[in-house]
Amino acid sequence: MNQPANTNTAAFKIGQRVAVTKQIPRKLENWNTTVEGTIEKFEQQKTGSWFAHSKDDKLWLDRLVLRKDDGEIVVCNLDQYTRVEVKA
Repeated sequence: MNQPANTNTAAFKIGQRVAVTKQIPRKLENWNTTVEGTIEKFEQQKTGSWFAHSKDDKLWLDRLVLRKDDGEIVVCNLDQYTRVEVKA
């Protein structure tokens, strides 16, 4: 399993509270967004990407499923621009 640069996937535990910050690099500035919630699931799932030329000719992504305080479920694709902070 390939691990994102700023994420220790071995540390993820169901029920753990985390803040996930995604960064989208742009030419002049970066866009950042943060979501906080409780880990429901951590998994690798394949995408429908036809150009990946990887296992099963699909691109496999690390996905962290969170439940926010209001009950909303959020699926975060983890990449090299993602930072996951464990909350106490």
